[in-house]
Amino acid sequence: MLQAADVVVTMGCGDTCAFIPGRRYEDWTLPDPAGQPVDAVRPIGDQIENRVRTLLNQLGIRARPLK
Repeated sequence: MLQAADVVVTMGCGDTCAFIPGRRYEDWTLPDPAGQPVDAVRPIGDQIENRVRTLLNQLGIRARPLK
């Protein structure tokens, strides 16, 4: 799947993530949700959703409306 990607988004894996030359990479720094209560995790999910929507817009892909 990685070979077919135009953009690869990582979330803090650093040098341990696979690397394919010629791909656009973005590292999204986010708080680690591990062990956090639901009220702390929801805003992290919201951040990810916003970043995905922004990336789709940059790529000229129309995101579906939120439910």
